[in-house]
Amino acid sequence: MTILDEIFANKRIEVEMRKHKFPLPGLRSAAEEAPASPGFIQAIRSAQNSPALITEVKFASPSKGTLVENPAPVVLARTYTSNGADAISVLTDEKYFHGHLDHLQRIHAALPHMPLLRKDFIYDPYQVYEARVAGASAVLLITAQLDSPQLADLHALVLSLGIAALVEVRDRVELEAALQMEGLDLLGVNNRDLRTFQVDLQTCLDLRPLVPTEICFVAESGIHTVQDVHRLRAAGVDAMLIGEALVTAPDIAEQIRAFKILEL
Repeated sequence: MTILDEIFANKRIEVEMRKHKFPLPGLRSAAEEAPASPGFIQAIRSAQNSPALITEVKFASPSKGTLVENPAPVVLARTYTSNGADAISVLTDEKYFHGHLDHLQRIHAALPHMPLLRKDFIYDPYQVYEARVAGASAVLLITAQLDSPQLADLHALVLSLGIAALVEVRDRVELEAALQMEGLDLLGVNNRDLRTFQVDLQTCLDLRPLVPTEICFVAESGIHTVQDVHRLRAAGVDAMLIGEALVTAPDIAEQIRAFKILEL
């Protein structure tokens, strides 16, 4: 069993427990009645500098353990916003990433105009409705753990709720499957292999030419330096999702500004 398999197995237990506390019919009604969210893709497309910067609220990982000792999600999100972030990714997995759905809710309440991505291990429509109610403008769908019907159904549900679906792939086979989906407009390439947690920025650089320019292309993981940003820009990447390099930086605000300045 890979770590990704383990995470999804645990996630199924968590979601079933939450369904008993807040049954699906009420959650679905709340999601369908929720006010419009800020446009996630629009924020990326309209970024002043390219690639757009999606900063991540991330406090731990299975491979690195604890990254931040005293998490303050709203404070971190405000720092991101005031220093040039175009959107924010919020990890909501508790066991492996020290996140929480409450982090997403609190950040949305504090920064209602900032587009937010719910980054979690989503396999059930229930989680999509949760994300919508919590204020997400987008949700992550990981191709590696969803069969084609699941992926298509979840993708259609996300779009029907007026938010975006970041469909994540990690290789050419997954990419070709994703490109067959109707309405695909946001695609992420994870440079981290979730089976081994090995990271290689070349992964997204190799796949970028295979993706039509009308699909918004996001590079995820493995972005640590200004030189990395320049490589992504030269490859025509639309946005970069950065977490670890920011939350572990000595000066987070300065690091964000460095990533947003594209002149060497």
